[in-house]
Amino acid sequence: MFTITPLQGALSDSAASQSLLELDGGIKLLVDVGWDESFDAAQLKELEKQVPTLSFILLTHATTNHIAAFAHCCKHFPLFTRIPVYATAPVIALGRTLIQDLYTSTPLAATTIPSSSLSEVSYTNQQSSSDLLLQAPTSEEIATYFSLIHPLKYSQQHQPLSSPFSPPLNGLTITAYNSGRTLGGTIWHIQHGLESIVYAVDWNQGRENVYAGAAWLGGVGGGSTEIIEQLRKPTALVCSSRGGEKSSIAGGRNKRDEQLLSKVKTCVARGGTVLIPIDSSARVLELAYLMDHAWRAEADAATGEGQLKAAKLYLAGRNIHSTMKHARSMLEWMDDSIVREFEAVADGSKKVNGTTDAKSGKEAGPFDFRFLKLLDRKGQVDKVLGDGSGESSLAGRVILASDTTLEWGFSKEVLKRIAQDPKNMVIITEYPTLASEARSSLARSLWTWWKEGQEHVNGNTNGEAKHQLEFTDAKRQALEGNDLAIYQQWLAQQRQLQTTLQSGGASALEASGDVGDEASESESESEDSDDEQQGRALNAATTMGQASRKKAALTDEDLGINVLLKKKGVYDFDIRNKKGRDRMFPHPLRRKRADDYGEVIRPEDFLRAEERDVGDAQDMAQTGRDEDQERLGKKRKWDSAAISAKGQGSGPSKRPHLSRNVSDDFEMATVVDGPVEDELDGIPDDPDETTIGPSKLVFTKETIAVNLEIEFIDLSGIHDKRSLHMLIPLIQPRKLILIGGNESETLTLASDCQKLLAEGSVNIYTPKVGAIIDASVDTNAWVVKLAPSLVKQFKWQNVRGLSVATITGQMLAIQKQLAAAAKLHDEDAANKRLKTEESTDQPAVVDDAPAEPTLDTLPTNMASATRSVAQPLHVGDLRLADLRKVMQQSGHTAEFRGEGTLLVDGSVVVRKTTAGRIDLESICLPTDGGPATRYGGTFHAIKKTIYESLAVVAGA
Repeated sequence: MFTITPLQGALSDSAASQSLLELDGGIKLLVDVGWDESFDAAQLKELEKQVPTLSFILLTHATTNHIAAFAHCCKHFPLFTRIPVYATAPVIALGRTLIQDLYTSTPLAATTIPSSSLSEVSYTNQQSSSDLLLQAPTSEEIATYFSLIHPLKYSQQHQPLSSPFSPPLNGLTITAYNSGRTLGGTIWHIQHGLESIVYAVDWNQGRENVYAGAAWLGGVGGGSTEIIEQLRKPTALVCSSRGGEKSSIAGGRNKRDEQLLSKVKTCVARGGTVLIPIDSSARVLELAYLMDHAWRAEADAATGEGQLKAAKLYLAGRNIHSTMKHARSMLEWMDDSIVREFEAVADGSKKVNGTTDAKSGKEAGPFDFRFLKLLDRKGQVDKVLGDGSGESSLAGRVILASDTTLEWGFSKEVLKRIAQDPKNMVIITEYPTLASEARSSLARSLWTWWKEGQEHVNGNTNGEAKHQLEFTDAKRQALEGNDLAIYQQWLAQQRQLQTTLQSGGASALEASGDVGDEASESESESEDSDDEQQGRALNAATTMGQASRKKAALTDEDLGINVLLKKKGVYDFDIRNKKGRDRMFPHPLRRKRADDYGEVIRPEDFLRAEERDVGDAQDMAQTGRDEDQERLGKKRKWDSAAISAKGQGSGPSKRPHLSRNVSDDFEMATVVDGPVEDELDGIPDDPDETTIGPSKLVFTKETIAVNLEIEFIDLSGIHDKRSLHMLIPLIQPRKLILIGGNESETLTLASDCQKLLAEGSVNIYTPKVGAIIDASVDTNAWVVKLAPSLVKQFKWQNVRGLSVATITGQMLAIQKQLAAAAKLHDEDAANKRLKTEESTDQPAVVDDAPAEPTLDTLPTNMASATRSVAQPLHVGDLRLADLRKVMQQSGHTAEFRGEGTLLVDGSVVVRKTTAGRIDLESICLPTDGGPATRYGGTFHAIKKTIYESLAVVAGA
């Protein structure tokens, strides 16, 4: 059994992706926890209902459309952190930086408390506000949530763990394959019994500057025209339909890049500012690499006519330093050209003791930016934009800023500053989706104006069209008075419900396994049934709903650890009422993290003091400040190191990107992200608005005239119409389920697939959000009885622990009474004549009895004719690794030469194709009298070994 229920994104203009898959035995898995720019908590209500039934979760891409709601679910859904989550290492690392960037950039991501929940706990005469914010997860909590995700590698078959409230998985396996488009993007293959499901959304078959193509045809270096065996002919293919109406660009990737650079050169030539909205974790790597290498090409060119030389290039994002740090450490996940570029730089610029030379600038690695400057503070962005005076107004600027929707992040601030100047330009790089019918995003409005200008071109440029754009800014404001009292009552009820559900008050995070000890974990496991837990929750809700109306403040128990901040005279480590282990060890110990190779070790923690000082001195030399070199070789105290780190905002030689996020797993490399300017380096950090406590949303609106030029170049990297039409027929799915696109794209692609695929051979589904689609494999179970005389003729052969035999017989419809009589006839030989007479004397009585299909032996006159027609079959799967081992044990030399090729004795080549066919090629060299001689040569020895490993069964 296999059913799929799209929770978001199906037949919708929203790009958010969530799908619920249910397999035989009650196994439920969730693929993606995406969100759109509206951050509407109502979109997650159905997911919240399904949390207690989920077995595990899979993540595909590190984008807001696929993982934006992950931290919200971990924070506010009590059982969510107890569900195992699987993703690739880049999705985990870049997803963490994305979510941290999201919550520090906009308070909308925290979402508001539903007014219905507030009305239940407020007094009858109180008016509750509908803009009270939920408590947003901190950067440390987000890092902890992502540390719970299990990392997987490509092509690694894995049997996942199940949640505590999940039925057994019964041998279910998951395998991740490269999807292209994003770093670590995944096509999931799920195998469970007869069900073979391929879940592929937002993939890209074409190679790009940074990302390799999807693994449909073998990935990088595959060069095949057939789908790889693991992804071919699945029982169900779940594919996104986004891009189903998009035509491919003539000229491919190179033409697309030329168009982008041409637009940029046109704007910077007139002294304008170019804004390119991008995401902060996925496509940003492709654009950052492209732009920096375009600046490098013009700087290294012999002619001095380059228009980009004088222009400034910036990349703005609140967590962009961490993103680039992870990118430098994950080059093996990128295209082979990136790996070769890095190896060429590493081999050509090896230095002794970290010294640099004059050529180091020209030999920078793929993500060691020479011209791209990273900005992670609002003050830096304001300083870059400035007042337009001086040299910067003549040179032009190019700013890559997050996010693509222009609803949050630095891109919104930059657009507000440059919108009124007709010299400026904004280049939209992705098709903006429509998250809400009531209000479209800023990017959607700009794209609509660009499209209207393209449809009504009468000699006017896009920059001449005058439009008004309304900017809505959301800010936090601390709660006071009545709002604060209502929030405290609601918070008390939620904590009581969470305590009841978890049977002892342990938080969902601590019960899931990153903080705490074994005792707390065992106590958090409830011994009651699910029905009893639901009863407790309902009783607690009723009790708290009445009690919360009588109190307007929280008790010390409700405050929890926050009592240290809210109360005076209260101190930590109060063990007077503690028992057992908690009385002796009041500190919770963090568990040691481990991977496939054992405990994770940070080499930076084991550096000697002089080695650490040498590294700091090298960074000081790169920035031109070496007045403290006399301190080299002296040990530093941890306190002084911490004090110096805190004072980085005002000192002359700062490295703000090293201490930007305390949640990073490893330190920055010694490579600096380009020559950061001193005036930008001295700007202090932005104030952290998430620490102001209970707060509510306050909206301010501002209307600005838009006079800048609007352009659209598709750099989203999502599959187009040509890729879908080419690959879906090659995949040959039995059932095709189209999700992840608007209604027009989905229905158009479904219609095209009906024509491309054999009519009637594939069932195509286009479900709506919330619709349950039964896409189970079509199986017809037939029960056939084998006659005892036929069973006696079986000749069994063993293949990998299985017994195989051929059957050739005739099907007879024997009535059950006659069959029972025949059975008794065989068992009781003494009553043979009596049973035979009874069976022959009662044919008329059993005419209406049900018939039972029985396979019996063939008559003699038919056996000879069938024997001449039947063809022998080879049953089994030959592995070249096993063949190599057997040949080596028999005295032959066998070694692999490339993927799927085995060379034996230097004269015979054995190849295995993707279809499972075995090809042998021999150059007929004479044997040397070794063990192969008695087999008639190497070729015949290999042939005999292959036949011995397979079961050769005849048809008669």
